[in-house]
Parts: sequence; C-alpha cells; structure tokens
Amino acid sequence: MKKADTFEFYPVASMHGSLPMGGYQADTPIYAADTRNIMEPNLELPLCRVDLEVGDRLAFYIDNVITPAEADRIIALTEAMGYQDAAPGIVTPPGLRLNQSVHWLGSDLMFERLYSRFRHLLPQRLDGDALYDKLSQRLNMYRYDQNDVFNPHTDGDWPGFGLNDTRDQMLEWVGPRSKLTMLLYLNGHESGIEGGETKLFGPNQSFVSVAPKTGRALFFRHGQTLDSVMHEGTRIAGNVSKYVARINVLYH
Repeated sequence: MKKADTFEFYPVASMHGSLPMGGYQADTPIYAADTRNIMEPNLELPLCRVDLEVGDRLAFYIDNVITPAEADRIIALTEAMGYQDAAPGIVTPPGLRLNQSVHWLGSDLMFERLYSRFRHLLPQRLDGDALYDKLSQRLNMYRYDQNDVFNPHTDGDWPGFGLNDTRDQMLEWVGPRSKLTMLLYLNGHESGIEGGETKLFGPNQSFVSVAPKTGRALFFRHGQTLDSVMHEGTRIAGNVSKYVARINVLYH
C-alpha cells in the first residue's frame, strides 16, 4: 500500500493494457484508493448546464462540478499511482489514443458527494431506462502531454464497477449499463494548457469545440447507437499537460 499526501492506494486488479501504437502490455494495474476525504462535504457550487448543438444528439457540459483544490488532489493522487502508455481493458487501434493513462476506483463517499452535486441536471430517463442511483466507481484517467491527441472516435458502453466489502477486489455490477460519458476536466486553459479542446462532431462535418476548464464536466451519448457522439481530444500544443477523467453514467 502506498500513499499520495493522505490518500492510500493499492492495486486491486490487472488486465491487458492496449498501447498507443498497437500491441498490449500484460498485467496493467487498476488501483483502489481511499478517497473518502477528497471531496468537500456540503458545498453549494454554482452549477451551470450548457446544452450543445450537435445535430440531434445529446451533449452538454456542467461547470463547477469540482473545486480547483479537489482537482489538484486527484491529479496528485494519480501522478503518485503513475501514468503509463498502457490503458487496462481498453482496446484501441494503433495511433488512435496517443496519451498516458491510469485507471482506479475511489471510495463510495467520494462518488456520493460528487454525484449529489449534479445528478438533478442529468436526463432522468434514456431509451426508457431510468438514471441509476450510482456512478460507476471506476475512473479512466488520461494525461495529455505535449503533442498528445485522442483522434476521432466514439466511446463504448460499459457496466458499472465498484469494490467488494473488503475493498481488495474490483466487482462488475450486474444490471446497470452506461449511456453517457462524463469527461471531467481537472485543469484547463486557465492553468496554461494550449490546445486540448474536445471536438464533438455533428452531421455534415459540423462540430462543437469545448475548452478544458477546471471543474467542467462534459456529457454525451456513447455506445453502439446512432445517438453516439463522435469526438476528438485535440492536440496539446504547449508544455502544460491536460488531465481528464472519464466516468460512466449508468442507466437501468
């Protein structure tokens, strides 16, 4: 067990991890972290939902989902875990994902506090299914260094994940399935990032560009559906890295 500041972390699973230019790395770790105190309690943050025009597809962002201090804690924790080329359990063709990754699971309390802030702003039903009462507790974190890019793609849908009662094993939840990607930006242009916008592609070669901003969460449809939003994490032009977390929003 290791520590980052006051947050302990340790491996709970390992998978083949796909590499940016093809191939895979065996035994790529997925961590668990004691993050009960990473989110401040009882915050009244000035949330603002902005709906985006991406044809008839669902996409929007919500600002001020986390504070800069909370974002800094997550960055420090994941840097202590260690970013690497391999992304566990993710399959991408050569040259699509050019960044570094670390995947981990947080504490129930962290996700309860996070979800309570913005749950009321999400679609309560999609495709006839109801919004689930929990977020998936697996965070797929990505660090984009200079010249890194995630070329145009759509995201797959996933089951939810959490930890067992003794917090030493990753569990796949039976029943709920993700329908929305949540991209949580942990820093942004105000931090010195150059480039790194997320492009969401609509019909007829149209697109909307969303700037990274600390505490901003971008939501859009994913999975094997015509409503899934093609998107791109554009190239980082400067020497300040971009940090972003993918969290899956579940329906059941």
